[in-house]
Amino acid sequence: MSKVLITGVAGFIGSSIARALLAEGAEVRGLDNLSTGKLENIEQIRNGIDFRHGDVQDAVAVADACKGVDYVFHEAAIPSVPVSVADPVGTNGPNLIGTLQVLEAARQAGVKRVVYAASSAAYGDSPELPKREDMAPAPLSAYAVQKLTGEYYLTSYAKMYGLETVSLRYFNIFGPRQDPTSQYSGVLARFISQMLAGTKPTIFGDGSTSRDFTYIDNVVSANLLAAKSGSHVAGKVFNVATGTSVTLLEAYEEVRRITGYAGDLDFKPERVGDIKHSVADISLARKELGYGVVADFAAGLEETIAWYRTQTVAAV
Repeated sequence: MSKVLITGVAGFIGSSIARALLAEGAEVRGLDNLSTGKLENIEQIRNGIDFRHGDVQDAVAVADACKGVDYVFHEAAIPSVPVSVADPVGTNGPNLIGTLQVLEAARQAGVKRVVYAASSAAYGDSPELPKREDMAPAPLSAYAVQKLTGEYYLTSYAKMYGLETVSLRYFNIFGPRQDPTSQYSGVLARFISQMLAGTKPTIFGDGSTSRDFTYIDNVVSANLLAAKSGSHVAGKVFNVATGTSVTLLEAYEEVRRITGYAGDLDFKPERVGDIKHSVADISLARKELGYGVVADFAAGLEETIAWYRTQTVAAV
């Protein structure tokens, strides 16, 4: 795949994409300000990466990182609904302004394609399921608005400037190297950390909330397919998920079974901005990207918990 740039390369998703690209023989450059990412995520592959410490909001740093690059995987963000609700202005810079800086730098540098980490939060809390890409967006949180606006910018750059772009709407990603102590991590990382430590896990709401939990290998596969697919995908948006719904209580029970946790469960009130139910229709990604589920929820959970057992995990 020639030379690529991954923004947010030290993050959970960015570092996973980097590993896959290096395995394919790509030259990988990474940009990360390490505000949420960790160098330990790329420690084993650091020698294979041209790492740049920089912020996607810094036009000079982004322009320099894009020079000579064929493909950009834009993963850098503050990926948290609760954080965006608490600080909509502060999260707008990394999540939206940073995206615009990446697009403009890519355009000026003659990059072939930008693949963007969009979000299923764009669908909001519409009762219609499964979520399809042609449904009207209904963002609730600042994070959802920021990510959706980023999609619009990508489509605009594809149409106005001929920069090929692909937006991937991620659904509740989990897997190895997701930091359970971070306020940006998802519920599965916290469940696993808490149960392995023997502390009481927490569910916000009554546990009936459902998600399309998506193992990281599926996300990595989708990113590579989005970069390699023909020009017919330029400017388009695709769901990246499994097409299967799991409630929080079901997820809790599965993690409990695998970890052997025998303690109690704590329930707290629902959080502002949280969506009740979410499951994806992945037929468009199957048709146009050749995407398929490479690891389902059960298999991914087994792999994830096995990895966490090898780590010193603090309870959160």
